[in-house]
Amino acid sequence: MEATPTTGSPGGRVAVYPGSFDPVTCGHLDIIRRAAKQFDHLIVAVLNNTSKKPLFSVEERKQLLTEVTQDLPNVTVDSFRDLLVHFMKSRQADVIVRGIRSVTDFEYEIQMASTNHQLDGDIETIFMMTNPKYSYLSSSIVKEIAMFHGNVQDLVPPEVQRALIAKFSEGTRANGSQG
Repeated sequence: MEATPTTGSPGGRVAVYPGSFDPVTCGHLDIIRRAAKQFDHLIVAVLNNTSKKPLFSVEERKQLLTEVTQDLPNVTVDSFRDLLVHFMKSRQADVIVRGIRSVTDFEYEIQMASTNHQLDGDIETIFMMTNPKYSYLSSSIVKEIAMFHGNVQDLVPPEVQRALIAKFSEGTRANGSQG
């Protein structure tokens, strides 16, 4: 009996855009919006990486992503801590979406795509080039700017900007220092 490829839900193809999204940036949101146009259902999957110490909890990141994607009816937000291929199987997804900013990103992402394909040959990875205006942008850069009370208005959605200000205000109050 020949295996049939998984095509997601009966309504069409399901893709997963995984990442830490700590925090979600305008670059991430650009990829989400563009990927949502290509698939029937896009799951934005927040990685719960226990080896890293994120600024925002998984629940906070999921909430922020839900807020900034509320106008996209075919996008849902979820989280995972297992292998990505296991998460994809559990969601009947067969495509991984990854954003690429540079050659350096591509080198890492091609290695991950090959590994995921080795683990599950039915899973494909597609790469979307980042909009050039976001090619320099990363969550790490955003956090550093926000930590020193710099302006992140053009780097993250307004909801995320408010959350960053609140998060770093908490730290300032907790440390008893002046910003």
